[in-house]
Amino acid sequence: MQQPAIVGWAHTPFGKHDAETVESLVVRVAGEALEHAGIGPGEVDEIVLGHFNAGFSPQDFTASLVLQASDKLRFKPATRVENACATGSAAVHQALKTIEAKRARTVLVVGVEQMTRTPAAEIGRNLLRASYLVEDGETPAGFAGVFGKIAQSYFQRHGDQSDALAMIAAKNHRNGVANPYAQMRKDLGFDFCRAESDKNPFVAGPLKRTDCSLVSDGAAALVIADGETAATMQRAVAFKGRGHAQDFLPMSKRDILRFEGCTEAWRQALAEAGVTLDDLSLVETHDCFTIAELIEYEAMGLTPEGQGARAIKEGWTEKGGRLPVNPSGGLKAKGHPIGATGVSMHVLSAMQLCGEADGIQVPDATLAGIFNMGGAAVANYVSILERSR
Repeated sequence: MQQPAIVGWAHTPFGKHDAETVESLVVRVAGEALEHAGIGPGEVDEIVLGHFNAGFSPQDFTASLVLQASDKLRFKPATRVENACATGSAAVHQALKTIEAKRARTVLVVGVEQMTRTPAAEIGRNLLRASYLVEDGETPAGFAGVFGKIAQSYFQRHGDQSDALAMIAAKNHRNGVANPYAQMRKDLGFDFCRAESDKNPFVAGPLKRTDCSLVSDGAAALVIADGETAATMQRAVAFKGRGHAQDFLPMSKRDILRFEGCTEAWRQALAEAGVTLDDLSLVETHDCFTIAELIEYEAMGLTPEGQGARAIKEGWTEKGGRLPVNPSGGLKAKGHPIGATGVSMHVLSAMQLCGEADGIQVPDATLAGIFNMGGAAVANYVSILERSR
């Protein structure tokens, strides 16, 4: 059976977009993705919008905003999905289910968020809603505080990893310099990321500002088609495998340093694809905080538990290493507009596999892995992509 495939895409630069709205961002990428796929809006069977919101936008109930891209989208089924910071991948996976159920042949997926208009204190409260408020609702520094506690616990169990975290931050900022969509295109260097300073203060626990992803506006879109339709298109990047593992929301019910939901999602996706981690050309992973990328090295099976630092210190995850991780710059440099992030990961991975990732291209990329996470390893999505046309 031919697998569903990405046949077109669009991506705004991520950053501060004062002149844009959620609606204008959605309309822009929806139209551009359809044009890139070479299809008209009348050929779309269904629409899925990934939009976290949680207070960022006064306009809620946003699924029908996609219809603003063309009158020919009127009466198409449109649904908004949400799964915290994995909202974008939730939208992608929902589209795949609809196609596999034969309820649609072509689905338009859009991910969007506009965060920067919201005051800083309110941003923190909004993001903290992706944690278990019964236990974590009073955490100082909001969601950064949650991951600050995770980092502190990791240091207590496995030793001080400040060098490794700074190396991850420096790698991702270095990678982001050449990414035209990245919010921060500046090589900060290891020394700046490692040292506390007025420009790089501690934010929560051992995490400094350079350990934390950016507050962002932006949107991305995909056109996903069934295998038969994709075979007639100009380009097609197939979903060779995927996994979705949802874990307990309370961190107290699990070993938070193991990201077991991440491990399970990777296990599902690699098994379905019939490949191993060693077969992948690159991975885009969810570095909302540098400690998350470090633990994800272990959870995906790149290193044993407690040895994630080896992957960065020995150069495995550098762009020229055995498994480049976040050649886009990741959330750290590219930005993290919540609802758009997972869609962005799929767009940039598809670009890599089509040889169209100008500036950030991994040579001879054939297989890409994507890990998108909601909350503290609560919603865990993995996709394995391979170019099929």
